[in-house]
Amino acid sequence: VIGQGKAKKMVAIALRNRWRRIHVKEDLRDEIMPNNIILIGPTGVGKTEIARRLARLAEAPFIKVEASKFTEVGYVGRDVESIIRDLTDLSVSLVKAEWAGRVEGKAKDMAEERLLDLLFPVSRAGKKNGGDSNGADGETPEERQLRTREKIKSQLQEGKLESRLVELDVAADTYPMLQIFSPIGIEEMGLNIQDLFGSMVPQKRKKRKMTVGEARQVLIAEEVQKLTDMDKVVSEAVRRVQESGIVFLDEIDKIAGGGNAAGPDVSREGVQRDILPVVEGTSVLTKYGMVKTDHVLFIASGAFHVSKPSDLIPELQGRFPIRVELESLTTDDFIRILTEPENALIKQYTAMLDTEGVKITFTPGAIQEIARTATEVNDRTENIGARRLHTIMSILLEDVLYQVPDEKIKTVKITSEDVKKKLREIISDEDLTKYIL
Repeated sequence: VIGQGKAKKMVAIALRNRWRRIHVKEDLRDEIMPNNIILIGPTGVGKTEIARRLARLAEAPFIKVEASKFTEVGYVGRDVESIIRDLTDLSVSLVKAEWAGRVEGKAKDMAEERLLDLLFPVSRAGKKNGGDSNGADGETPEERQLRTREKIKSQLQEGKLESRLVELDVAADTYPMLQIFSPIGIEEMGLNIQDLFGSMVPQKRKKRKMTVGEARQVLIAEEVQKLTDMDKVVSEAVRRVQESGIVFLDEIDKIAGGGNAAGPDVSREGVQRDILPVVEGTSVLTKYGMVKTDHVLFIASGAFHVSKPSDLIPELQGRFPIRVELESLTTDDFIRILTEPENALIKQYTAMLDTEGVKITFTPGAIQEIARTATEVNDRTENIGARRLHTIMSILLEDVLYQVPDEKIKTVKITSEDVKKKLREIISDEDLTKYIL
């Protein structure tokens, strides 16, 4: 994330405090509450990008949600407690993936044995017939079968049998024909007929023909499932949510009251009232049991163009004691955004055109001109931050991207003159910029 040092510093402190709390003595640990943060700044300056990068860095359950899609409990829509249910589901998935990584080696060995049984099942014919049925070389049928099985096993490990077809019993995909309408959002808890009735409704299986390569993946997944202790997975997942869960609550300004409303709005003040206990600390019912939110870290963000943080109800303001204002991006910031990050726009367009054998280069002057143009347009029209660069780059390269399938084009060089020539007429027309940029 380019710039925004103050916001990054506060988020880094909040993350480190999670680690510090875990290592504090147990009698004091429960008393240390997370300092929730609210990021305030115009669109396109990096609020959501901070959350996206945070999700990669923090090896903890992390979920990003839009505050504007929730409604007050009792009305059609999602209630805020579904945030914690989703976070718990995500945590269970993360722990299951970690567990699968630990048992994958053993699961592969077990899947290989099952594949061998499909390719060359060991018969007991010799034992049933009785008597001495040694071959000319003194080898019993059992020994001969085992030798053949070992030969097939070596071929299997060398990948020589990947395209051979085998018949496998697989679980049939069944979708319960039942829709539940309930104000508490029971449909989000993932309950289905199989969970409710268990063994009373045995899982259906069907035979399918597939290659050895496909069958191996199916069998490995089944063996991983058998080796996974779901009780321990759920217990660890719930612990992680309660101790180190992070919720990024985007667009919180959209639920702030405008001050001129006639009464409480079910998607505004009502949502704020419902968020209060979740942020403060409560127990939320999930399909994995009760989950406490006392130590879940909440990071909220909003542009606050129309409303302001003081329009939130006072109790909710108190739940977010740390406020950080993000700064508008400058021309120098735009230059860094275009070139430095791994997913920088110039690198993206270079990689895309490279797929067609075309090498595109941008001179330093061209990059400077693109950044200067973005700053100018943001100042003269609506400031949409770094998102302006996407618009400018697409207009600048539209002819190149359209013509590139032509085999004659092998290299493209963008100079500052090219940028000025392409964008100057558009920028000079005030009315046109509203629609194009």
